[in-house]
Amino acid sequence: MRRASLLAVALALACGAPQDEFAWPLGEGLPVPLVPDDNPMSDAKVELGRHLFYDKRLSGNQTQACASCHLQEFAFTDGLAVSEGSTGEHTPRNAMSLANVAYATALTWANPVLLDLGHQAAVPLFGAEPVELGLRGREDELLARLREVPRYQELFAAAFPDEPEPISLYSLTRALACFERRLLSGNSPYDRYLAGDAAAISDSARRGAALFNGEKLECFHCHAGFNFQDSVAYEGKPPRNSLFHNTGLYNIDGKGAYPPGNTGLHEFTGVAADMGRFRVPTLRNIAVTAPYMHDGSIATLDEVLDHYAAGGRTIAEGPYAGVGRENPYKSSFIRGFELGEQERADVLAFLESLTDEHFLTDPELADPWPADAP
Repeated sequence: MRRASLLAVALALACGAPQDEFAWPLGEGLPVPLVPDDNPMSDAKVELGRHLFYDKRLSGNQTQACASCHLQEFAFTDGLAVSEGSTGEHTPRNAMSLANVAYATALTWANPVLLDLGHQAAVPLFGAEPVELGLRGREDELLARLREVPRYQELFAAAFPDEPEPISLYSLTRALACFERRLLSGNSPYDRYLAGDAAAISDSARRGAALFNGEKLECFHCHAGFNFQDSVAYEGKPPRNSLFHNTGLYNIDGKGAYPPGNTGLHEFTGVAADMGRFRVPTLRNIAVTAPYMHDGSIATLDEVLDHYAAGGRTIAEGPYAGVGRENPYKSSFIRGFELGEQERADVLAFLESLTDEHFLTDPELADPWPADAP
């Protein structure tokens, strides 16, 4: 953002322009997201959050930013099975897409209580198991770094004009949350098709959509609605409880076990039936977010179809060997199916039609820092 733009935002706020009159870029058919009362949206917060999201100052050793594991061209995933933090430590799970995270009722693969984007932002920043951005115990150092940057002095003041000390951890996490809510994807070819453009997708993709939404495959039970996700919340709709599912990805001991340290909702509840239950991700932009599943253990969409067609994955050998279709905790929707060659191509064409090229290249969501920025 240019200096003149920063001054314009600050002047508008100083003259009484309300922060809560935010123009959501909703695209085709997206509803208005829910926003917490204590953190209303504003252009100034979004712009501050964008700068923070791409800034390597937000890691202890200044080698990584939030964007290091959430790249725009991959729908804000990182293309890795599991992510690598700033100190080289790996996360146990795949980086989820941030596309339309504003609608999510759960913000990680399996945590049922982490429900606010501002609170979630603190996990990679200050968490220690695993270390991601590595700032635990270095909070004052982080704030000192930011206060030395003239651009941040302007951005924080514009975003939080009523705060006696605008540059704070509370303001930082709220701004990141606002930017993440702005990551809206609703302009894929399939969206345009639903809006009336019959030529937006191929005949193959139309046939694939019919299969996807039919009882033969039963995909739509978990990947439902505008976000292809069974748990969403938005204005005018009562929030639903977060849903978690076991897809038969593992069955290590023949009794339903998943790999140690990665057992899903079970880690929080201790309930046996919660073994292997994870949140359903959105399928928007799914063609660019490989590898798949909570641990990135399936490389391609074609292999994902194999997994569901089999009613659960079979691993023939190694420490995780087992027959997933026999997992006693598997969702009743994972029954298996037969898919002909043309039908498989049609389903893949439909999934490809969910790619929103504008979202993947939108300059308003891109890195705002010049290459030579201090």
